[in-house]
Amino acid sequence: MNKITRRQALGTTAGALTVLGIAGATAHAAATDSRAAGTPAGTVDEVYQGRRIQISPGTGGGHHGGHHSPGLPTVKIDGRELHVMQNADGTWISVVNHYETFAEPASLARAAVRELQGSQLAPMQMGGAA
Repeated sequence: MNKITRRQALGTTAGALTVLGIAGATAHAAATDSRAAGTPAGTVDEVYQGRRIQISPGTGGGHHGGHHSPGLPTVKIDGRELHVMQNADGTWISVVNHYETFAEPASLARAAVRELQGSQLAPMQMGGAA
């Protein structure tokens, strides 16, 4: 049976801590971008892992993704809309992370970016086939 050496364990730990430090610095920089002066409340415009996330607050009514969804924010990744839904308990899900809930749309959008792994969002098709 292979046993890990102390040197290997320390090297792995150091590498993991470095990654966590970089991720924390990136998240802080992204959060700072979204709080820039002149940005309306509830609006996010940030770059996360090289992808542009834009969130604008929902309005009292209208259409979102081809169906009536009053009050939902518009979430875009690189200019393409991410279909989001709010659960009864106030948490958020998206078509990319349908089985994972998030406290707010910004964390949902960041998780979608990670899940996409560089892929582009495909347009959401609502309704049945003809």
